[in-house]
Amino acid sequence: MAWVDGRFLPPADAVIPAGDAGFVFGATVTEQLRSFAGRLFLPAEHAARFSRSLGIVGIEPAWPVSDLFAIAAEVTARCHAAGDAGSDLGVVVFATPGDAPAQHAGRSGTPRVMIHAFSLAFASWARAYDTGVALRSVAITQIPASCWPIELKCRSRMHYHLADREARALEPGARALLLHGDGRVSETSTANVVIVQDGTLRTPPPGDALAGVSLGHLRSLARAEGLRFLETSLTRADVAAADEILLTSTPNCLLPVTRFDGAAVGDGRPGPTFGRLLAAWSRDVGLDIAAQARACAGLPPGEAQV
Repeated sequence: MAWVDGRFLPPADAVIPAGDAGFVFGATVTEQLRSFAGRLFLPAEHAARFSRSLGIVGIEPAWPVSDLFAIAAEVTARCHAAGDAGSDLGVVVFATPGDAPAQHAGRSGTPRVMIHAFSLAFASWARAYDTGVALRSVAITQIPASCWPIELKCRSRMHYHLADREARALEPGARALLLHGDGRVSETSTANVVIVQDGTLRTPPPGDALAGVSLGHLRSLARAEGLRFLETSLTRADVAAADEILLTSTPNCLLPVTRFDGAAVGDGRPGPTFGRLLAAWSRDVGLDIAAQARACAGLPPGEAQV
């Protein structure tokens, strides 16, 4: 099930023309959400960021953002009812400026909007709750603010692709940590970075990295757990010296980094702060996040998080 410019369609019929500016220029504003038990998680926060990104790019859809996210909830409910009740979905809302004038005799188009859902790729990260992931600093740097503001959530992501390609060449399966040109830590291609040092959580401020919706939720959970959470610029050396490194993003919520630039983080296993916060997140959504991922990936059970 998908929705394109006012119509519910089968996924195979949900298409955007090749001459759309979203493809020609990569001028696409996007949000990815996930569901828990068939309900979208943090939709208001995603809608607010989507609205800010639309304003930056100057895209004005024919539908209010609140209506679009209500439609996203309907797409989610329909897909969940038709699928595996034990699984959950990724849901993407994106908008483009419409037809690129250069490919339409100089004529501009009207904005296009698509909403589509898909099964979460649990197998891609289910083992990482127990084993952690590897992170590598790379030569590819974050896009400077003089190109576009870092708060813009968009699909122009060639630097992410190249950064992850470099990371995997350095260490199979590794993810890239992007820095700014001046050495400040930014983010990975899919997640915000949080380090734990002496019991304090530290993450780059909004001027250094995209303000993640999941990061905001993690901040709330940490403070509810009595943990100190700071926004402060970080360097590669800060990351290398961390007791724990955490990655937070919409699909998998929270993952531990157990290797950074080829060296073990802590004792090379997921740390206690990770376990505490994942358990808090699981209680908040009413299911064991790691257990769901393992089950949907066909893996044996691990430790319960609820």
